[in-house]
Amino acid sequence: MPDGQVLELAGLTKRFGAISAVDGLTARIEPGQVTGFLGPNGAGKTTSLRMLLGLVRPTAGTALIGGKPYADLASPLQSVGAALEASSFHPGRSAANHLKVYARAAGLPTSRIDDVLGLVGLADVAGRRVGGFSLGMRQRLGLATALLGDPGVLVLDEPSNGLDPEGIRWMRSLLRHLAEEGRTVLISSHLLAEVQQTVDALLIISRGRLVFQGGIEDLADPDEYATVVDSPDRDALSRLLDDRGIEHQLLRNGFTIRHHEPVEIGALAAGAGIALSNLQSKGASLEDIFLELVSGVRTHASAGAAPAPVAAEAPPVAQDPPAAEDPGETPDAREVPDAGTPAPAPTTAPVAAADPDDEPRPSTAMVAVVPPPRSARPATPPAGEGPRNSYSVASTGVIDIVPSASPDETEAPR
Repeated sequence: MPDGQVLELAGLTKRFGAISAVDGLTARIEPGQVTGFLGPNGAGKTTSLRMLLGLVRPTAGTALIGGKPYADLASPLQSVGAALEASSFHPGRSAANHLKVYARAAGLPTSRIDDVLGLVGLADVAGRRVGGFSLGMRQRLGLATALLGDPGVLVLDEPSNGLDPEGIRWMRSLLRHLAEEGRTVLISSHLLAEVQQTVDALLIISRGRLVFQGGIEDLADPDEYATVVDSPDRDALSRLLDDRGIEHQLLRNGFTIRHHEPVEIGALAAGAGIALSNLQSKGASLEDIFLELVSGVRTHASAGAAPAPVAAEAPPVAQDPPAAEDPGETPDAREVPDAGTPAPAPTTAPVAAADPDDEPRPSTAMVAVVPPPRSARPATPPAGEGPRNSYSVASTGVIDIVPSASPDETEAPR
């Protein structure tokens, strides 16, 4: 059974020009549980996930998977499965052939194709072209791609998007099962009610900064919650509470009691033979707390101190794309449009030492698949050998062979 890995973000920062998409994000995601990654649009969720998966270079800080950057993982698809978009499929390719491309590129047995298609409920449409799939079916195929290598870590961006109620329940059950197997499951979502039923821990960011990390039960102070209880015989219930010295306040929906759990009040009523018509814990909802956290009205100790400004850094080897007008997650989407399966940035040329006079390298619409370990990449080709080629997958899903360029050449846009 695959082992989950700890995901560690330390001072993770990403700037696009004057825009800080992620600002000093420090967090730890543990295996064996489902962790929800929440934040409003433009908070930096997708940018953070892309940095974790090696699709975007951090301006500062680190993102490690089991103590290593994604690019240093020996078997990426067998270590981390990711689904960041439901659109990175060739429309003319069948579901089975889509998975066959990734299986062969990663050296995985093709027998896994039938296994994962059955797991995500697409076995009956394995031969159908993806172009005719609904959004929900594409989501399932993206999850099948992520599970192809049977990884110990799953990173999913909005996995329930496009699913019907039955599909959402199925997704919730599957994620719980995968976490119970010991895997690390990190999901981003905007469906707060669904998150509340699915996750064990939460990571909430706003404007690129951490505002909460911990369990759902840690979101609010215990004093914010109250037990609401009611009975057809309110007089008898009131006398019982008075006899036990329990302070209570009668409101329209019953008695409100603080500092006592519903199970305690229910047991007292049952012992006294008093029938109850209402018994619940009431307090601020996840939605209320979430909105207060991201707006700054509420603060939580788990967020820590505000991150210090990042010191000026040496000129980067490759410039980031210019800032977008929208400070959301558009910039990194422009940097690597295809994110159906995570992989490091293309390794089409050895990286030379940073030079202040280097011109910006244009972005590419390709994602490298299963590159050699970083330690095995020579700075220059061995004597007598020409540039090495690398395998890449274009946004259409077609594998191309990309010739390497010399260190002083600029990569041409495709």
